[in-house]
Amino acid sequence: MRRLVVVSNRVADLTKSSQSGGLAVGLADSLRQRGGVWLGWDGKTADTSENLEPVSKQIGDVTQIVLPLTRQDYEEYYLGFSNSVLWPLFHYRLDLVDYKTVYLDGYRRVNARFADALMSSLREDDLIWIHDYHLLPLAAELRQRGCKQRIGFFLHIPLPPPEILSAVPRHRWLVESLLQFDVIGLQSQTDLNNLQHYVEQHLSSTMTGDGRFQWGDREVIAGVFPIGIDVDAFVEMAERPNDEVLIETRRREILGRRQVIGVDRLDYSKGLPDRLRAFARLLELYPEMRKSVALMQIATPTREEVEAYVEIRTELEALSGAINGRFADFNWTPVHYIHGTVPRDALAALFRSSQVGFVTPLRDGMNLVAKEYIAAQSMDNPGVLVLSKFAGAAEDLREALIVNPYDVDDMARNLCRALTMPLDERQDRQRALMERIRKRDNASWLNNFLATLEHSKSPPPLD
Repeated sequence: MRRLVVVSNRVADLTKSSQSGGLAVGLADSLRQRGGVWLGWDGKTADTSENLEPVSKQIGDVTQIVLPLTRQDYEEYYLGFSNSVLWPLFHYRLDLVDYKTVYLDGYRRVNARFADALMSSLREDDLIWIHDYHLLPLAAELRQRGCKQRIGFFLHIPLPPPEILSAVPRHRWLVESLLQFDVIGLQSQTDLNNLQHYVEQHLSSTMTGDGRFQWGDREVIAGVFPIGIDVDAFVEMAERPNDEVLIETRRREILGRRQVIGVDRLDYSKGLPDRLRAFARLLELYPEMRKSVALMQIATPTREEVEAYVEIRTELEALSGAINGRFADFNWTPVHYIHGTVPRDALAALFRSSQVGFVTPLRDGMNLVAKEYIAAQSMDNPGVLVLSKFAGAAEDLREALIVNPYDVDDMARNLCRALTMPLDERQDRQRALMERIRKRDNASWLNNFLATLEHSKSPPPLD
């Protein structure tokens, strides 16, 4: 078995038995089993450019290589080009793109440092797997340094269509850098179509039906590899008693109340303001729902140094306060807004005890919260998933109630439908959804991608 080399913006903590987040959940345990290297940033910044040599640590059969960043690197590569240019661009938010040449310079500089740090650790038959938008030029940097190994790339966020992608300066350089990978993995068929259209319109190349196309003297394979979760592990976590959640669940049962739950990073791509407006609209359109249902929205802090994230936090706090001020009674609060982090085991229990999972991003690569909500449900009395049609997960999770996250009335109507759905219909939908998330779990994602990378196989077809 060929050694696996993983590169990502952040390294996972391989000393922990479990991880949070799609990338870590999908890779950490498999890398420990296979052995190899994981290179990335440790999240810390240095004041000066001195002593920035990579630091290696052996953890079982895995070599962890940590690459320090300076404060300048952090501001230009991470906050700048990665999260003020690529993140809004790839989530179709051109109005939030803040392009500066110095950001691009920092992005290229840090990717070059990643390449320098990796080259000395490579073996001739390694498989290299690079992750996400922070490292789009890394294969090109490695090729310039003589790297001959097969290199794969997986994009965890959406890929926009050519008319959006081409709005940013140096867009052709970005895509030509992407084409230095041997295998390009995307979350959805929409993303693959967008790549195909860009290649045809801007690079005059043609992709075959199995995702192959020629770029220079190299063959590139692009395919859809929907990321999944460890279903059995999440089921077990959801079934484990949690005293605090159990007490609150019993209280709601006594009062005859139900709970709608949303769990997201605090990000403008998640559609949180309109989600709260949709819940308020539910209470307007269906007065019988008042005092009988509450929304719990958990918003995990992220990128708080970016102005757009400060603004959305302020908006959500004002919205939740306004809804509660309008509808609340002395013994019923319609919106429970939590700006903080909830432990993963508590989240699983909260999913299981909530009658509706409300997952309505404006644009998302996949959205594993949707799959975790499904995994947490009891077949005896399952909840209902209300899911945005612009989440990558919607291509597969067709038995969810699919909504338009820009249409507040549509979301409100489907919330009502979910809350009043008969048991037999809920069970039928849950049975089909569980089958889908088991078929495309994290092991399937990992194995399918590595098989394509190692053996140049065509990506497995989606059905």
